[in-house]
Amino acid sequence: MLTLENVHVSYGPIRALHGVSMTIGAGEVVTLIGANGAGKSTTLRAISGLVHASSGRILFEDKDITQMSSAEIVRLGIGHSPEGRRVFANMTVRENLELGAYCRKDRAGIREDFDRAITLFPRLKERIGQNAGTLSGGEQQMLAMGRALMGRPKLLLLDEPSLGLAPFLIRDIFSIITDINKQGTTVLLVEQNAHMALGVAHKGYVLETGHIILSDSAQQLLANDDIKKAYLGE
Repeated sequence: MLTLENVHVSYGPIRALHGVSMTIGAGEVVTLIGANGAGKSTTLRAISGLVHASSGRILFEDKDITQMSSAEIVRLGIGHSPEGRRVFANMTVRENLELGAYCRKDRAGIREDFDRAITLFPRLKERIGQNAGTLSGGEQQMLAMGRALMGRPKLLLLDEPSLGLAPFLIRDIFSIITDINKQGTTVLLVEQNAHMALGVAHKGYVLETGHIILSDSAQQLLANDDIKKAYLGE
């Protein structure tokens, strides 16, 4: 479904990604793990068109999206739930969700996905008329994910969905990620909680200072002694 070929990204003179290559198959959950500053968020931002690669190619369903705008990429079927949630604080939960479908015209489908979002995240249903800025951190994370799903993405990019959440909410979020995948959405997950991420993923890539240093099945990465020491606290 998605292929990155030797992707380089810079912020001015600072190189963030150094020739990143990876593949994601349809129906997979793939996780990208690494320390802070490794380039994980930049990889997602490059895929969704928020930053553009200085060289290399990004292919989505065999279409070159490397220099496309974010709006074009959303229309092709890539949704992005960003780090820090980025909900619209002065808009209601309903308005935030509806904004996620801004590229769509199919009213029946939008209604169907709205119902799906509030079924996946029952707390959002309870707070549907509340301003997003009044929600807890966990509820804002659910809203960010629900808003991304309103675009009916084939591929969902999730950036640090568990950041700052209480342990019981983290379990809920990862259970929902599994449900989203079972319903047919491919997921690329960036997550500091490597143990939880590898627990739901089919395969993983390890990113270090802008380079992919290792890739394997999630089970093999969980069993890898170097990964255990560096990322799993074992």
